[in-house]
Amino acid sequence: MSSSSSLSSSSSSSALHLAVALDGAGWHPAAWREPGARPRDLFSATYWSDIITEAEQGLLDFVTIEDGLGLQSSHFTEPDGRTDQVRGRLDAVLIAARVAPLTRHIGLVPTVVATHTEPFHISKAIATLDYVSSGRAGLRVQVSGRQNEAAHFGRRTIPRIRFGEAYAPEIQDAITELFDEAADYVEVVRRLWDSWEDDSEIRDVATGRFIDRDKLHYIDFEGRHFSVKGPSITPRPPQGQPVVSALGHETVPYRLIARSADIGYVTPHDAGQARAVIDEIRAEQATAGRAGEPLHVFGDLVVFLDDDPAAAAARRDRLDGLAGYEYTSDAKVFTGTPAQLADLLLEWQRAGLSGFRLRPAVIGHDLQAITRGLVPELQRRDAFRRVYEADTLRGLLGLSHPANRYASV
Repeated sequence: MSSSSSLSSSSSSSALHLAVALDGAGWHPAAWREPGARPRDLFSATYWSDIITEAEQGLLDFVTIEDGLGLQSSHFTEPDGRTDQVRGRLDAVLIAARVAPLTRHIGLVPTVVATHTEPFHISKAIATLDYVSSGRAGLRVQVSGRQNEAAHFGRRTIPRIRFGEAYAPEIQDAITELFDEAADYVEVVRRLWDSWEDDSEIRDVATGRFIDRDKLHYIDFEGRHFSVKGPSITPRPPQGQPVVSALGHETVPYRLIARSADIGYVTPHDAGQARAVIDEIRAEQATAGRAGEPLHVFGDLVVFLDDDPAAAAARRDRLDGLAGYEYTSDAKVFTGTPAQLADLLLEWQRAGLSGFRLRPAVIGHDLQAITRGLVPELQRRDAFRRVYEADTLRGLLGLSHPANRYASV
């Protein structure tokens, strides 16, 4: 499958999808020190409800909420001991559940770490979120290769991965194992969501029948990493299958996206890289036997947005000065105006990306620049919605309600 066939709707100029990735005060490590950053509110329900409501007012498809099983760190594989940056998080699934009743349309996609959690628990949590939000739940599956996070649980040993050694054969084997485990994890979660048929609840007071036991199914999953009998204790979610997403930077995580996800987030730095990444994911998708299934590929960008490009660059320089080093990211760091960002997004969309997940450098500034600057600019170009056209996250993404794999035909 070629990159141009990523989704049937991806060739339409009006089909651009937009999400924002929310992490503390923003993606720049000094974001909490900016005016309007609200550092005293980061662990309050009000902060999260305010910023996600702002995202909904901008008609965005969904938000992702970062999470982890260790303190944030400027080092890729280990704690850094810094006390001048935001450290500590609230649980992403619980944030989403708190905000769900306060929103009506936007999708809520918390991060879950497959490496140290159980798929049965997560299937139940995301199914519950789908009920609480009336069909707007998803998850971003993540793996953990940090020894300090493994030490919180004491159930497994993770080899130390040093910067620059990631391509050593033994490290590649360990990374491949983590992602293969994540693929099994998602498969168990998906089967548990299907373990209740859509009409398994009868709720007939007169006859005293609440459920049809014949429509609850054991999943009997036996794999290298999990043995799960099922069924779930939570009925099938309103969407049938909440949206599964994952971030990838190279072949091994691309394979997870191709095998298991509805959305893959990728980090190209130009349109040519975007085409190459999409082609690789499509090839992996065909190998996994999913060539005919819809799979969105979103480009990730960190954004510093101002009406004047010089002001955006100056703000980035000021934040770098506060942090004590130049900020870099796995994703392209964009510094400029909403109109310039719109130009870039539409160029990359023509390369085959169906949407974008933007990471606001400073949520207190750049989120509104997205919702009140970028979105109107895209609307002027007839490249983004003017109203929400669906009530579920799958609907917003053009994904149909999936058949239940266990239901009798």
